[in-house]
Amino acid sequence: MPEAWSNKDERQYQKVRKSAVQRGKPAGRAEEIAARTVNKQRRNEGRTPNKSSQGTGNPNSSLERRSKQELYNRANELNIRGRSTMNKRQLVEAIRAANE
Repeated sequence: MPEAWSNKDERQYQKVRKSAVQRGKPAGRAEEIAARTVNKQRRNEGRTPNKSSQGTGNPNSSLERRSKQELYNRANELNIRGRSTMNKRQLVEAIRAANE
């Protein structure tokens, strides 16, 4: 059990894992399903951050090396309109234009 998990999380993990095995999933896949289920529940309850969508990337790296999600988050900080429909190249151009 990971240190951050509570006893309740561990019980949920065991229950989901057992259920997946009973449905015919291999043991490794059942463990993965159970861990993802518990971690998703923890994220939804706000007990752990959703790392894939919070940051704006390393400010020392070029914009091209950042992920689209990081660029989107930076565009959000800069209040760039239309960012949700932009692709990565367009986000880079819009961020550069906003920083000038």
